[in-house]
Parts: sequence; C-alpha cells; structure tokens
Amino acid sequence: MTRDLRSFLTFLEARGQLRRIEAPVDAQLEITEIAERMLRCGGPALLFERVKGARFPVVVNLMGTVERVVWAMGLEQQQQLEALGEKLGKLQKPRPPRNLKGLIEFAPLLLDVLKAKPGRVLFNAPCQEIVLDGEAVDLNVLPMLQPWPADAGRNITMGLVITRDPEDGTPNVGIYRLQYQSRNTLTVHWLSVRGGARHLRKWAERGQKMPIAIALGVDPLLVLAAATPIPVELSEWLFAGLYGGEGVKLTKCRTSDLLVPAMAEIILEGTITPGETALDGPFGDHMGYYGLPEPSPVLRVETITHRRNPLYLATFSGRPPKEEAMIAIALNRVYTPLLRQQIPEIRDFFLPMDALSYKLAVISIKKSYPGQARRAALAFWTALVQFTYTKFVVVVDEGVDIRDPAQVVWAIASKVDPARDVFILEDTPFDSLDFACEKIGLGARMGIDATTKIPPETDHAWGEPLVMDEATRNLVTRRWAEYGLEDIALNRVDPKAWGYYG
Repeated sequence: MTRDLRSFLTFLEARGQLRRIEAPVDAQLEITEIAERMLRCGGPALLFERVKGARFPVVVNLMGTVERVVWAMGLEQQQQLEALGEKLGKLQKPRPPRNLKGLIEFAPLLLDVLKAKPGRVLFNAPCQEIVLDGEAVDLNVLPMLQPWPADAGRNITMGLVITRDPEDGTPNVGIYRLQYQSRNTLTVHWLSVRGGARHLRKWAERGQKMPIAIALGVDPLLVLAAATPIPVELSEWLFAGLYGGEGVKLTKCRTSDLLVPAMAEIILEGTITPGETALDGPFGDHMGYYGLPEPSPVLRVETITHRRNPLYLATFSGRPPKEEAMIAIALNRVYTPLLRQQIPEIRDFFLPMDALSYKLAVISIKKSYPGQARRAALAFWTALVQFTYTKFVVVVDEGVDIRDPAQVVWAIASKVDPARDVFILEDTPFDSLDFACEKIGLGARMGIDATTKIPPETDHAWGEPLVMDEATRNLVTRRWAEYGLEDIALNRVDPKAWGYYG
C-alpha cells in the first residue's frame, strides 16, 4: 500500500472514521469551530471539499483520537505502542552481539534498519506534478486557517519544516507554526532549542542563507516521526521508516539539495536570510492564551510544487483536547522505552493531557537508594531536548499507577513533606509561551519526591502498608461470584457510577 495522506484517508473512510463535508465553509474561524466540536466528542476526521475562496480541499482532525494515531503507525491496538518503542530503543542504542545467540537476536533489528532507510524518487515525483516559479508563486492559493478571532492572520500549522545542518548534512524535520506575511513570505515561529533554530544559527555563522522546505499534506506517520523526541543526531526520516516498517520515499527539491517526501501533497521551497525578521503573532496557542507577538525569521518562498488536485492538511492549537494532545498520549507509550535507555531506574512515565502533555511528568521508579527520586527527576529534564520545558516532575514508587490521578494524589498527600521532598531549580531555560514565568524564556522548575522514604532521607519509622491477605481476598471473590457480583468483587466498577467523585 502506498503510504501517503490519500491512502490513509481511504483507510479511515472504510472504517467510518472520515466525514466528507460538501457544504461551503470559511477557513477563517468556521473550520476551527467545527473541528473543535468534533475533537471534544471524539468525532471523525473531516474533509471539507468546498472552502470559500480556495481551490484545495481541507483535511482536519485527522489524528483527533488516540485510535487513529495508532492506525497511522500501522498498528491496531494501543498495547502495541510500547513494543514498538522497545524496538526503537534497541535501535537507538544498539548493543553489538557477543555470541551466536545475540547475533541471531540482533539480525531482525538490523533488517529493520535496512528496510527503514529512505528511498529516492529521481523522476516524476508526485509532489512535483505542478510547478509554480517566480511571479506564479502565491501563498494565497493555500487555504490557510485562521483558528482564533484575535489571531494576527492566517497560518500553516501541520507542515513539516525541513532544514539541514551545514556541517554534516544531517536533516531536521520539525513542526512549527508559519504565519502568512505576503504572497511569497512567511514567518517561522520556533523555540531556540529546536533543530531548525539550531541549524539557522550555524548558517548565520557562515554568513549564508539557509535553504528550507515545507511539506504539506504528508503521510501522518511522518508527522508522528517529526513529533517524536529523538536524539538530534538521528534522522526523522529513518525514524519514520522504523515506525512504518519501510523507507520513506524522498525526492530532491528543485531549488536546493534538501530532500522532501515524494508523496506529499504540496511543497514550499525557499530560504531564510539570517537576521531578517518580521513580527509574528499573536496566535492562540496550546497554553490556552494568545502568544505575544515577537520578531521571527522570514522565510522567502521561491517555488511551490504540488500534486494534481492536492489536499491541504491542517490542525490548530488550544487547550486540550486537540490533535497534538492525542498524538502526545500515543507517543508517551512509544518513547517510554526510549527514556528507559537514558534512565534505567524508570519503570514508567506519563505526561497528562490536562497539563498540555509536557508541562507535568509523573515518573515511577524502582527505588533502591536514598536520593534516587531526585536523581531521576534531574536526569529526566536532561534526557532529551523536548523535556527541557517540563515544569513539574513528580516521582512515585513503581507500585503506583501513574495514569490514575487518584493514586498520584494519594502518593503526594501521604509521602511528601514539602520542606524535605520538594526542590526548585531557579532561572532555567524555559518556554517563552509560559506566561506564568516572570521572565520570558527563563523560569523555575519543581521536582516532587513522592516515593517511600528510606534512611537517611528520614529517621522516622514508617508503618506497614495496608494490604489484605491473599486468602481473604480469594474467599470474598468466590463468595461474591456465587451471587453474580464478580464486578464488585474484582473491583471492576467505575467509582464515578456510584457518585464517588461527585
């Protein structure tokens, strides 16, 4: 099966997870309002076939449920995500086999890498069926959305922004917001730690323009690879191949040597001149507020290529639930094994959607020595660049279900002495969109040790935890089963149904 946006839409439609909208809609505010309602009720992906003033249909809410994110990875169940992460973890830090048995076990992983290597489309790439150069370049051909009323204008929200390191040629594929400025210019909003910003600084040191490409309407698997927190030396193209079990088909840009997805719907090619900026924003953001306007790099679009009758894929930010939150929930399971590669004592970790899927992390560890919870929190903040902006880290014992808010709150309430178990790191690099910080780009972070304390962390004796003996549990289960009340006996009743949580 061809891996592209169109084939995934066909797949969703066959499963009743795509709704085609024939009524005319407006890209300014109206599409966002409809998509917002669909997201909140777990509704299907939407294909708007008639967008006012536009020639291209618009696709939104493509990955608006965790189920559809799982399908985008070529999987069927959420339970398969961690197994995929374990494979990726082994490939990220492979250990050379030491004997014949190890060689046999390593061989399938090596085969996965070989299958995942990107391929090349040298001629007639679908994304270059139509070419617009020079005066024909006009970004107004794109049905860009304006998601929120006070936004500074229209913007591109689900484009793969492709750059490369001028020193070693390593590509970076990120997802950044791009604001429409004129018929052939956009501003790029990225944080200073992101790959694109890092590459621009290197091009600036050479006094050269940075080539850049934007791929619109791609296989959702590529979006997931770009959103995955991977080490900077790895390629998102390779990661996408590992996700999908086959290499991504790439083709060379017409105006630079950048490689772009050959099956993309639309490609924008251009350059950024270091130091050239324009005012970007305000825009509604995932923080639930409008971000402040700020100078951002200007991208000059020199060429637009696209497929015949292209589709425009879009999304938008705001307080959860949004597509980015659904993606984060799924990826949480995938990169838990990757995190264990960096911090072996971590058993599991969770980024709650209500905390924007990155502001708060809950980590469970198998505690072996005093101070280990603090070490795990500090190690988490430095494990991957993407965790730099996690504001709170709560560390609990491995027996606590970190996805159950009731258990996490119990661990904090019963095991934390604020004077001893809370530590704060001041004036650390931070998310410029976090308005709770007193200084833009600089803020504090908090670690909370909610594990059971062991000497010398405390001299106070802890009582034994309340645990019913197994014989009594089994007796009660058997007796209640005789009356057909297994759900109560096995604790399978939702407490909310009894009004426990109001």
